[in-house]
Parts: sequence; structure tokens; C-alpha cells
Amino acid sequence: MLRKTYLNITKRLVVSGLCAATLIMGYSADTEAASKKAISKEMISFDQSWEYAKNSKINSGQAALYQQKDPNARHITVCINAGHGTLGGSSQKTLCHPDGSPKVTSGTTAAGETTAVAVSAGATMLDGTSEAQANLNAAKMVKKILLRRGYDVLMIRETDDVQLDNIARTLIANNYADCHISIHYDSSQNNSGAFYCSVPDVSSYRAMPPVNMTWQSDNSLGDALIKGMRDREVPIKGNGSLPMDLTQTSYSTIPSVDLEIGDKASDRSKQTLKKTARGIADGIEKFF
Repeated sequence: MLRKTYLNITKRLVVSGLCAATLIMGYSADTEAASKKAISKEMISFDQSWEYAKNSKINSGQAALYQQKDPNARHITVCINAGHGTLGGSSQKTLCHPDGSPKVTSGTTAAGETTAVAVSAGATMLDGTSEAQANLNAAKMVKKILLRRGYDVLMIRETDDVQLDNIARTLIANNYADCHISIHYDSSQNNSGAFYCSVPDVSSYRAMPPVNMTWQSDNSLGDALIKGMRDREVPIKGNGSLPMDLTQTSYSTIPSVDLEIGDKASDRSKQTLKKTARGIADGIEKFF
């Protein structure tokens, strides 16, 4: 998908005679024009013929794909996945890895387990807001900023509930996007800052398909996002990464990260969400 995107951009530059700087100029972090751009919306359904589709248990929901109509837009699709938000997701279990091998790190699911809940319920913020709702609020702000900067955006969830488990969400991203960012808040409650879940340095895991094709770009994407957020003065936890074996990473064929933008005690005001979203968008620009 990435190669296809770059080829399309190159072809368009040659045909139009534009330089890259001209192409990007109208969609830089400095502009974010408030005027509405011409954008189409398409609902995307899960396809049972996709690779690894048989491992998904909940997949009747739909994602929303927003595409720029401006021919000079970036033509890069970013998947924004608001974590959690699937009713009944905790009652189903799916394979942690496509090949059925056990997890190599602990998290919501312990190391050594071969299955995990299809979609966990998530945490509860200190003010009583569900993490699922907090994730959704942040995801919508990121979508708004990205569309203003000329990106196409694949929104996995825009409502309280979407019937797509973590495997289904990842496969939709694999087939329609150039990168996949899942937005969460950590379960800690000391306002420790943002971080991303990096690919564990375990040789067997990094050698497992499709992780073997993506783990370096996964970590590069995560590093770029943290850099973008840090430059916007978003609080960052430690060095900005924590090794974690996740279902999302295990099934991704495109650059993909779980991004924890704060924790249960973090400020979630509109001003803070906008700053965080701009940092994420800056990071995406750095990555591409």
C-alpha cells in the first residue's frame, strides 16, 4: 500500500510538473485552513476473503473512509482507530498471533497466552468517563486536523459502538490505509504522559509473519509520533515507548502503532486534545 501511494504521488508530480514542495505547501502544519474542503465519505465493510479474516470473530460493523477530492491533496490514507467501543467484545476470544503462537509480553493478556478478548472494555477515567469515549473524542480531533492538512482518513469508529474486533479493525486498515494508529489512554493514574507500544525485541516474534515485514516501520512511526507530540509540548512518558505484543501489531501489514496519549488522570480539554492531535499530525508528516 505504501509503495502504491508513493508511486501515485511520483506519477502525479511528473504529469503535473509540480515539485514536492508545491504539492505539500497547501496542506502544511502552518495552514490548516478552516474552510471546508471537498471530501467524500465511503462506508467500508469487512471482507471475509482477506488474509487472516478467518481469525476475526466480530466483524459486522463498518468503518468510514474520508477522501480528499482535491487532486493536489496528499493521497495518503491514515487509519485512526478509537480503541475499545465494541459491545460484547469481552465475551469473545481471538488468536493473539496469526499462527497461533503464544504472546511474548504481558499486557491486558498475560505472556504465554494464545488467545485474548476480541475487544476489551477499556479503563474508566478518574472523572468517570469511559476510556472508549475518551478515545473517541481524541480520534475525532485527530481526524479533523488530518483532513484539514490534506490527508485521507479511515475512521474505524465514530460512534459509541462498532461491531469490529481488534483483528477486523487491523485488517480493514491493512486493506485501505497507509498507516494505522490506535488511540488509547493508559490505565495508570499519575498523568505520566504519552507513549507508544513498540515491537518487543524478541527474535521469534520479530521473525513471525507479518511482523517480520513491518516491525521496523512500526517503531519508526511510533518514534515520529512521539517526536511530533513532544515538539508540541505534550507530556511524554520516559523515552516514549514501551515494548508490547499486541493483536494489532501481530496482524498488521502496514506501519501500525498503539498510541497511549495519556492516562486516567490526563487533561482532556479541547485545547489539550487539539495540541495532541496537531502533534500526531506533525509526526505523520515526519514519517511520510
